[in-house]
Amino acid sequence: MNATRQYQIEVTNRQQQFAVPEGELLLHAMEKTCLQVIQVGCRGGGCGMCKIRVLQGSFRAKRMSKAHITEQDAEAGYVLACRVFPESDLVIESDHFNDLSI
Repeated sequence: MNATRQYQIEVTNRQQQFAVPEGELLLHAMEKTCLQVIQVGCRGGGCGMCKIRVLQGSFRAKRMSKAHITEQDAEAGYVLACRVFPESDLVIESDHFNDLSI
């Protein structure tokens, strides 16, 4: 049997955790667990609803719209959860859609 590696995702501002199987999108895995710790919109990167900040850990990401994730956002750790594949355990913050403080 080929066991798939699981990465633990800690959402610090929601005091919740969930697991993401290796190779699965972060947002998709959260939805499969029936948690609602990240806002869900179009699921394709077009709306920016699932904007999160990665505080710790590594990931790879699909291309993200510069309308939602600027270069400064990316440097500060902001990504769209629908475009992120964890490559380690992650510590994240959610609820950054339309956050004018950043």
